[in-house]
Amino acid sequence: MSNREDRDPVEEGREKELVVRAQSGDRAAFAALVRAHQDEVFTLARRLVGDPHMAADIAQETLVRAWRALPSFRGDSKLSTWLHRITVNTAWTHRDRARRNAALALEDVREQPSIPGPDDPEVAGELLELRGRLRTALDRLPEGQRQVVVMKDVYGWSHQEIADSMGISVTAAKVRLHRARARLARDLEESA
Repeated sequence: MSNREDRDPVEEGREKELVVRAQSGDRAAFAALVRAHQDEVFTLARRLVGDPHMAADIAQETLVRAWRALPSFRGDSKLSTWLHRITVNTAWTHRDRARRNAALALEDVREQPSIPGPDDPEVAGELLELRGRLRTALDRLPEGQRQVVVMKDVYGWSHQEIADSMGISVTAAKVRLHRARARLARDLEESA
């Protein structure tokens, strides 16, 4: 199930009203929009970068960028699609900055959280190993391919929603997804 279905969104008509008010500088209207979308922004950031602390920074920066750019929001797409595009761009900016600035520090080495698994420790161990291999394979994907995989396979977005969010054609979104899945399958097979 998609996180978009789990959140309690503002009604579409009310959201448009809040956007217009926020574009005029109404901070209370923008705060209502933030409450409606902040969990989704954080979840997407977390899925893209994997680190909850970096995801929180990305979510905060995304919302600041959204506030600043809101006067230029034309409403051609849904507000959530527009926020997702800002989140993705912000996430990649943070990742690039982190890669440039950081040598591997002790606090960067993090333990994988345990996952609930079957009672059989061997099966649970295999699942944990597969999860780690999948995370590594996802990290190796080019950013555009990783974005498409996360949007399609994690969030359940349609090809049209992906294309709109990334500013590409539906065909390009399908091609990126196909190539990403093929590369993931190859990487997972090689690491087995």
